[in-house]
Amino acid sequence: MASHSRPRSALRSFFVSEAAGGLILMAVAIVAIIVANSPLASVYFRTLHTPVAGLDVLHWINDGLMATFFLLVGLEIKREVLDGQLSTWSRRILPGIAAAGGMIAPAIVYLAVQRGDPTTTHGWAIPAATDIAFALGILSLLGSRVPVSLKVFLTALAIIDDLGAVLIIAFFYTDDIALWALGGAGAALALLIAMNRMKVRALPAYLLVGVVMWWLVLQSGVHATLAGVALALTIPLRPTPGAPEDATSPLHLLEHAIQPWVAFLVVPIFGFANAGISFTGVSLGDLVARVPLGVAAGLFIGKQIGVFGSAWLVIRLGWADCPANATMRQLYGVAVLCGVGFTMSLFIGLLAFDAPHLQDATKLGVLLGSTLSALGGWLLLRSAPNEQQIAAARRA
Repeated sequence: MASHSRPRSALRSFFVSEAAGGLILMAVAIVAIIVANSPLASVYFRTLHTPVAGLDVLHWINDGLMATFFLLVGLEIKREVLDGQLSTWSRRILPGIAAAGGMIAPAIVYLAVQRGDPTTTHGWAIPAATDIAFALGILSLLGSRVPVSLKVFLTALAIIDDLGAVLIIAFFYTDDIALWALGGAGAALALLIAMNRMKVRALPAYLLVGVVMWWLVLQSGVHATLAGVALALTIPLRPTPGAPEDATSPLHLLEHAIQPWVAFLVVPIFGFANAGISFTGVSLGDLVARVPLGVAAGLFIGKQIGVFGSAWLVIRLGWADCPANATMRQLYGVAVLCGVGFTMSLFIGLLAFDAPHLQDATKLGVLLGSTLSALGGWLLLRSAPNEQQIAAARRA
């Protein structure tokens, strides 16, 4: 009875019905690549690096606008953990261990290709992260062919994956962390938690403190999108302890308020700003050099081995269940799709290498590995029969 009155998740609606959002994302990515290799390339790159209020346009997009996407995803993760696909430990442990495997295996593959070259091994973490926006955009193109549980699994995995990448950046690729700013962000988070415990329901109060926390995280040298997830985890889901979930809770109100903006403005702007890669002067030989080959192999081979291998082992040992209404072949397709890596991979590449030619090599590897993963994952999921089809075939 309660299920009929349960409000629909904004991000779940995005998963189920936002094929248009995925199409827009794919389209702007293609347009960005075309523009980056056209006479408009100089305007495109100059605009992205134009300084505005202390940051260039690209940083405002990646560190500012994308914080709202991570906020939306964080809200959904909290919802699913408290009352959804991640509400049991068996459901939580699967994306967590799969994410860990999906970070370790690509790094090993990358290092194996470098064979100890000291000038390139510093980029070991480049293929470690999954790009949530592009991966979910591809999944949205498949519509109901992919069960919602797998989309939630990918979202949870990608969030954990990105948080892991942020920690890697903080510990291995951050030369100088501003402790005063990090401490201030911690104080802001403590205030948000206290507001939650005191049953404060006013969303403007949470958002105001959240903006301050975002600015402090940005100043600290840690990736600012982490603030979006941290803010989401403090937004109240239920008005009072033990009360049923309802559409008037602050979490639901915020979800439904930002979902259209994220789907049709934030994510497409992000895709256009980050997908533009210039192929000027690139030859086929450049694709098999150590850095691009290592990055591409890490994303396309390492990711699927790490994610699917870890998930298969966890399920085999009985520590977790396969996502509801999903087959192992579909789970493998999602694992391949996890090799789509744009923003964080490119970001780590810029931190890992100072030499322009190595930065360009990183971009080639990210594009190649992500393209192979996107096509491979899409084809696997497009052709994989779901449980209903399997059951129907058995009955026949």
